[in-house]
Amino acid sequence: MARIKQWVEKLKVPSEPGLTNTQMMLTNHDLRPVDPERRQWKWFNFVAFWIADSLNINTWMISSSMIVDGLSWWQSWICVWIGYFLAACFVCMTGRIGAVYHISFPVVCRASFGVWGSLWPVFNRAAMAVIWYGVQGYIGGQCVTLMISSIWPSYNHLPNTIPASSGVTTRDFVSFFIFWLLSLPALWFPVHKIRHLFTVKAIFSPIAAITFFAWSIARAKGIGPIVHQPHTVHGSVLAWAVVKAIMSCLGNFATLIVNDPDFSRFARTPKDALWSQLLTIPIGFGITSFIGIIASSSSAVIFGGEMVWNPLDLLGKFLEGASSADRFGIFVISTGFALAQLGTNISANSVSAGTDMTALLPRYLTIRRGSYICAAVGLAMCPWNLVSSSNNFTTYLSAYSIFLSSIAGPMLCDYYLVRKGYLRVKELYTAREGSAYRHIYGFSWQAYASYISGIIINIVGFAGAVGRKVPVGAQYIYNLNFFSGIIVSALMYYILTRFFPVPATSSTWSEVNQDVDSLSVTYEEEVDPYDVPEPTKTDHLNYGTLQERKGPKAGSSVVV
Repeated sequence: MARIKQWVEKLKVPSEPGLTNTQMMLTNHDLRPVDPERRQWKWFNFVAFWIADSLNINTWMISSSMIVDGLSWWQSWICVWIGYFLAACFVCMTGRIGAVYHISFPVVCRASFGVWGSLWPVFNRAAMAVIWYGVQGYIGGQCVTLMISSIWPSYNHLPNTIPASSGVTTRDFVSFFIFWLLSLPALWFPVHKIRHLFTVKAIFSPIAAITFFAWSIARAKGIGPIVHQPHTVHGSVLAWAVVKAIMSCLGNFATLIVNDPDFSRFARTPKDALWSQLLTIPIGFGITSFIGIIASSSSAVIFGGEMVWNPLDLLGKFLEGASSADRFGIFVISTGFALAQLGTNISANSVSAGTDMTALLPRYLTIRRGSYICAAVGLAMCPWNLVSSSNNFTTYLSAYSIFLSSIAGPMLCDYYLVRKGYLRVKELYTAREGSAYRHIYGFSWQAYASYISGIIINIVGFAGAVGRKVPVGAQYIYNLNFFSGIIVSALMYYILTRFFPVPATSSTWSEVNQDVDSLSVTYEEEVDPYDVPEPTKTDHLNYGTLQERKGPKAGSSVVV
């Protein structure tokens, strides 16, 4: 027992002296505002980040479902541009909070949901990240299979020693394990340094994708039949197909919209995280989807059949009867896809899961430890069972991610409409009676009522998305899933906070560029408010804190 206690003590994360047990459940180094030394992300780092993130297999294939639903290639491509531009707008809105106050999503969420109420949205996001880490890792393993097979074709005939009931072959498991193992070193680096990986990926992966694009066109001696394929739906059916296509892009970005503060808090200035993200996201994802459309169209000519949308399946077909030069090209291209999967898994999953786990157990977890826990669970969960063709679990995951919009709704409404940019950073790390974000026992009932409202509007249509028979009206509402979730939850939050105001708001835009370089979150000794000198108008943060102690002051923009 004594040995266990020693290990527990060793696992504790160093904390600021003088913190209470409650405060130790709310803060550690990774949860605190980012200090100036680690604010190293400049505008080109965000450009590289999103170029790297756009080059993944899901984006390559995103137009396939749109075309299957009856859209022409150019209609689906326009939907991709519109959908990802809207996603970029939401990313910039959430990202600005992190860029201004240098705090992560779990801390941002405390302002709207409460210091303890934020734990459920954080857990929700962490669980999604862990599951998707395993699924994306298994897809990365398929890239490794192509890499090895292009060098040693006999790898495709590796004897299978795993029972068929397990759902995976020896070859596929070995490939997945190699990808999983090689991903571990990347989890060691802190977030402010991992930007270099995205820079490398933003150079290598686009070269590989463009090479694949050109090679496909050259082998097909053209771009294939897709440019001559008209849309097959008309009228209202066409309109709903367009809406569904745009929403699929937003749904594909739902997790990244919520957790962008995890990265933007490392921005050198808020401007570095604005235009770089707003422009790069639609351009990067639009170009990737275009490459996927044309390469898949070329496959119909090359192989004389239906279009092959999955680039890994298409590369596998290229490997059949390939020359040594062709095999080298396939190795380079599949390496680019493997690197793309690694970067996407880090940006969308491991960093997010690590940051969220840090908020769930800050006394013992850091982002690094949380990332490794995410990787361990991703391996243990046997992700091949989730991506099998007979299992609709990935469909469930894709649909469920839409409900993250019900978290984003109250969070954005709280910051931009209710508080108008005014946050008391120090009080985001305290749960004592009377603190600004304690609400009722640490929970904001206004945020939870809004969150549930955003879920209810989509819940029936969600059941239809995973195979249940539901009314047509519910399907139409669910076709607007992201917008219906975020609009209903945000509107409900705004109405509730008008009738039942929350503390620490502002009647004018009061985004405070606070000096958080040496922020101390320990409880200060109580001071008689009437003995405190009157603050200057430039001392906005202290003004709000003192005003809460003194009571409202005529002409003040701060509302308590």
